[in-house]
Amino acid sequence: MSDIVGASTLCDRWEQRVSARGACTFLVFEDEAGVVSSFSYREFDDEVNRTANLLSSQGVRKGERVVTLMRTCPDLLICLIALAKIGAVTVPLSERSRPDELRYAVERAQAVLAVTTSALAGPLRDLAAEGLLSRGVLTCADLARARASASPALRQRVRLLPEDPVEVMFTSGTTARPKGVLVTHANMVFSGVYGAWQTALRPDDRLLTTMPACHSNFQLAALTPVIEAGATLVMVQRYSASRFWDQVRAHRATVAQCVAMMLRTLLLQPRSHLDRAHGLRELLYFQSVTDRQKGEFEERFGVSLMNTYGSTESICWVLTDPPLGPRRWPSVGRPGLGYEVRIADGDDREVPAGSVGEIQVRGVRGRTLMAGYLDDADATARAFAPDGWMRTGDQGYRDADGWFYFVERKANLIKRAGRSISAIEVEDVLSRHPAVNEAAVVGVDDPIRDQEVCAFVRLVPDARLTPDQVRAFCAEHLADYKVPTRVLVVDEFPRTPSMKVEKRRLAQMARTTRMG
Repeated sequence: MSDIVGASTLCDRWEQRVSARGACTFLVFEDEAGVVSSFSYREFDDEVNRTANLLSSQGVRKGERVVTLMRTCPDLLICLIALAKIGAVTVPLSERSRPDELRYAVERAQAVLAVTTSALAGPLRDLAAEGLLSRGVLTCADLARARASASPALRQRVRLLPEDPVEVMFTSGTTARPKGVLVTHANMVFSGVYGAWQTALRPDDRLLTTMPACHSNFQLAALTPVIEAGATLVMVQRYSASRFWDQVRAHRATVAQCVAMMLRTLLLQPRSHLDRAHGLRELLYFQSVTDRQKGEFEERFGVSLMNTYGSTESICWVLTDPPLGPRRWPSVGRPGLGYEVRIADGDDREVPAGSVGEIQVRGVRGRTLMAGYLDDADATARAFAPDGWMRTGDQGYRDADGWFYFVERKANLIKRAGRSISAIEVEDVLSRHPAVNEAAVVGVDDPIRDQEVCAFVRLVPDARLTPDQVRAFCAEHLADYKVPTRVLVVDEFPRTPSMKVEKRRLAQMARTTRMG
C-alpha cells in the first residue's frame, strides 16, 4: 500500500533513528524516589538487542505473545522493542491488575511467557504452575543479570511486515470483560508520524509524560512520536502535582501530556512566581474540563492546551486541535491526518451539522485503525458499520465549519483519573458476592478525578452487607482504581418499561443521595 507508512515496521523506524541519532538522548527516566537515569539511542538499542537475544533463547518465536507486568520503567520499553525485533507480540498489563484480571488476560492472549518484577511475579508464577505461560516467568532482575554479560549484537533477524501484530492492548469497553485490541507494526509507525505532526515535534524536543507506560496514550501518543522525530522521551514514573512543574523545568520539557485530573490538581497547588518559568509550548490533554478551568490554567501557567479525542481502537487522537492555526474551544478539533469523521444516527446515516449522534471514524484497518479485536470476529464486526466506518459509541456533534464537539461517553464506560473502567466488569464482580441479588454501577462527576465509581446493590432476602464489605470484596478481584468509591444498598432499581435498569436515574440518585 502506498501511504505515509509505506512498508515500514516499528523496528525499521527505530533502527533508522538509532543510526541517525545514536549519540543523542532517547530516554530520561525519573523514578518515584526522584532518581534519574538516561539512555542514548545507541545505548538503549544495545539493551534492546541483549534482551531480544535472551527472549529468543527462552524459545519465544515470531507471532507468540508475551505478557509484561511492571510499573512504568525502562524495562517495559526495552521489552516492547525487543519483542518486536524477534516478531513476538507484547501484551502490556497494568501493575494494578488483580489475579482474576491477570488470569483472564493470560488465557485470552494465550501468552507463552511473562516478564515482570519480583514484587509482582507471584500471581503469574501461580498461573505458570497451572500450565499457563508455558515458557515461564522472567523478572526484570533476570533480564538485568543476563544483559550484564551479553553481546549487544542482535543474533537473529526476523522478516517482518507492516501488517504483523506487535501488541495486544486490553481496553475497558462496554462489555463485561476487556477486549484485546490488535495493534500492528503499521499502526505503531502511523501513530508516530501522526503524533509528531500533531505536536510539531522536532529532534530537539523533550516530551514529558506521567502516563502509565502500559497504556495506549503513552505508547501511541508519546513513545512512537518521539521515535519518529528522533526526540527525547522524559518518562516520569509517578505523577505528583506538587513536583510536576519542577520536573518540567529540571528535564527541560517542551511538550507534555496531561489528563483532566492532572489539570485540576495542578490548579489546586499554591501559586508561585515560577508558575510560568518553564519551556512548555504545548500540553496535550484529553477529557473535558470546564471553561473556567481551561482559562485559569492557560492564564496562570502560560501554556496552551491541545484538545483531542480518540481511543485505543482508533490508534490516534482522531480529532485534534491543529498544531498551527486557530482553535475553537470547547471543540475537540477536526479530523487529523489519515482520518475521516462523521456524526451518524442509529442506522449509521450521517446527520446534519448541529445534530447529536454517534462519532464514527473512517480509516484503514491495521494501519490507521486497529486491525480488530483478538480472536473475536463478532465484536470486530460490531465495531464497524456496513460501509466501513468504525463505531465509537460516543456521542458528539459537528458545527457548520467542521469542528467537532464531544457530548457523552459510550454507555457503561467510566473515566477515573484518565483510566477507563467498564461498569459491566464491576457489576460482574459484584454479582459474584453471595449476598448480592443484582448490581448496577454508574459514573458520576468528581471535581478532581473525572468520575467516581458508584455501585448500587440489591441484596438477597435477609442478607446484610455494608459498603466497606462491598469494597473489600471488589478489591479482591479488581484493580484498585476500579473499586467503587461509593456504595448504596437499595430495595429496587428504577426501570424502563422494558425492565432495563435506568442508569440515568441511578446517576441522579448518586448526585443527590448520601452513599457509603
